[in-house]
Amino acid sequence: MAALPRARRLSARRSTIAASAVSLVAVLALAGCGSDDSSSTDAGGDGGGDASYGEIDVQYSWIKNEEFSGEFYAYENGYYDEAGFDAVNGISGPDTGVAKLLSGTVDVAINDAASVGAAIAEEEAPLKIVGATFQKNPFTILSLKDGADIATPQDLVGKKIGVQDSNANVFRAILAANDIDEKDVEVVPVDFDPTPLMNKDVDGFMAYLTNEALTVELAGYEITNLPYAENGVPYVAETFTVTDQTLAEDRDKVKAFLTAEIKGWSDVFQQPTDATVDLITKYYNEAASDNAEGLESVFGALDPKKTGMGLEASKLLISTPDTEANGLFTITDELQSQTVESLAAAGWEVSVEDLFDTSLIDEIYEENPDLKAYQG
Repeated sequence: MAALPRARRLSARRSTIAASAVSLVAVLALAGCGSDDSSSTDAGGDGGGDASYGEIDVQYSWIKNEEFSGEFYAYENGYYDEAGFDAVNGISGPDTGVAKLLSGTVDVAINDAASVGAAIAEEEAPLKIVGATFQKNPFTILSLKDGADIATPQDLVGKKIGVQDSNANVFRAILAANDIDEKDVEVVPVDFDPTPLMNKDVDGFMAYLTNEALTVELAGYEITNLPYAENGVPYVAETFTVTDQTLAEDRDKVKAFLTAEIKGWSDVFQQPTDATVDLITKYYNEAASDNAEGLESVFGALDPKKTGMGLEASKLLISTPDTEANGLFTITDELQSQTVESLAAAGWEVSVEDLFDTSLIDEIYEENPDLKAYQG
């Protein structure tokens, strides 16, 4: 599978919320990847309870690959049905979902703290992160071991670093967090294809641990990662985000959705990797066939090996000692504060109260403590 660009990464500036989301997609989307294809599940039987929530629309941050394994299990094993949904419409990205949330087009967006934090800081968007799949920032500065071999923040000094325009602020955050003057690093504009790194046109490349880093490794290169999460810029990603209005008016609906999500992601940790890769392939191929422009023609056939590696890399970002103690999607007070500090380093000033409301997740685990044991 070809290297996949990351359309959820952030624009440096947003003049309006709608413009920001359009800008992100316009700059980063490949033809046919942002269609409104959906996977839906029809409720069967009594839905496992008395509640009936009708349909819910969920914007995915990216195409239907391993990043949504938990959602695929929730469809496959009937967890959405049990929760009381007639249909759960999962809409393929790339899309941060910010504009769609604010317009009421979707109920939930799976995005990241930086997208949400930027919208709140710049436009006072009434949004809240209610849970997070990735407990660790997935960004990394990728380099070649036989090249610049950037293993510490100070190794960035004097180097050429390939940075996508939409990631400029987040890159500046790692410099600020490590007291590195921007003048001491040469930023080279790139897109999301890591070929410039493999050709040694740049010394380092801003990448995702679950994507471009694997692409370069599978191409036969020995790599070095400088993960943001471990070098001063921790923040949550693959976050579940809703509007303040949805949180106030449809609290039970969102709570039921999150409960089904926890069950689905628990299966990711309990089922064999090969079985999960097969499931991912099924949903990827369905999305490809539904896409008018031909998703597979843009991204290529799914590579099972890379998909399995991406799945295992994702698990390392999802499961931490804190989630083992508190449950999936929980965000500790410390991590909430760290996320806000990381956003401030990127130029987005928000408070913990502005950005987070984890009361639903807390209620779910108070009422269903057995769900904490996601690893079986």
